[in-house]
Amino acid sequence: MNILLVTDLVIPAKHYGGIERIIWWLGEELIKKGHEVSFMAAEGSTCDFAKMYFYNPKKSLNDQIPEGTDLVHFHFPIHEEITIPYMVTLHGNSKPSEKYDINTVFISKNHAERHGSSTFVYNGLDFNEYGPVDWNLKREHMLFLGKANRSKKNLKGCIKMAKALNEKLAVVGGRGLPFSRTVKYKGFLGGLEKSYVINQSKALLFPVIWHEPYGLAIVESLYFGAPVFGSTYGSLPELIIPEVGVTSNSYSELIEAARNYGDYNRKYCHEYVCDNFSATKMCDDYLKLYEKVLNGNKLNSIEPVHQMDVEIRHYPLED
Repeated sequence: MNILLVTDLVIPAKHYGGIERIIWWLGEELIKKGHEVSFMAAEGSTCDFAKMYFYNPKKSLNDQIPEGTDLVHFHFPIHEEITIPYMVTLHGNSKPSEKYDINTVFISKNHAERHGSSTFVYNGLDFNEYGPVDWNLKREHMLFLGKANRSKKNLKGCIKMAKALNEKLAVVGGRGLPFSRTVKYKGFLGGLEKSYVINQSKALLFPVIWHEPYGLAIVESLYFGAPVFGSTYGSLPELIIPEVGVTSNSYSELIEAARNYGDYNRKYCHEYVCDNFSATKMCDDYLKLYEKVLNGNKLNSIEPVHQMDVEIRHYPLED
């Protein structure tokens, strides 16, 4: 099958870039399974294992699809009728009442349900990019993993938890005062440098105050054996099963649970991710949906519509 993966982002990701990495890993996995893959991405993108086309947002999508393409997989919302088999993955949240194409796929069960859909595929990691886990590495700190300047990621809540636990907090994804006793800002890390900091973590603190569509930071941390303590919003209760962490909208409950981070089986956390959130499994799940589309089936019975406000406006977590 000749598959075109389309994004309006620059690929590959240099440091941060969750969506970019997911698309890249999907392309690699499809090629491993014998499919022919091409990318269409923003100017500046490069690829050494597949043909690259540059996406022009001013032109019709149909006019940009290369001849011979069997299926197009868009990774942003589309607003025109596509003339060959296609599907769309929505990676982010939406505005209230926003409508999406009938062949839209979401990235968690909760993400789908908030749009009146049941069609979703979990994101998966390419474990080769993270390297092996060093089980003998000393665990030095609690972890914040995300863009620190986004208030919905709740760095303030993480700092509050770390202080209550009397633990240092490593912040990967932001810069700040470098000499804080509690908070160590690591900046924007990628590759093995990022993996090393996660591998040193006792646990991930993740009290987000929005409906997380998926939460790549969760599975990255669990891969390195760090249990997760987060809020109940969005996909978190799906990903954070009792064996690998706790979800609650009470700071006191999360803090008390995080005191017992050492009770969690780190190797079980790792195996849980390897079994359920690999790039290979993600690819297999998408291929099942590709077959449905190629057989003329729609991925949703009606057009998905965002059915609730994504902002958690009042008392997002209790003391």
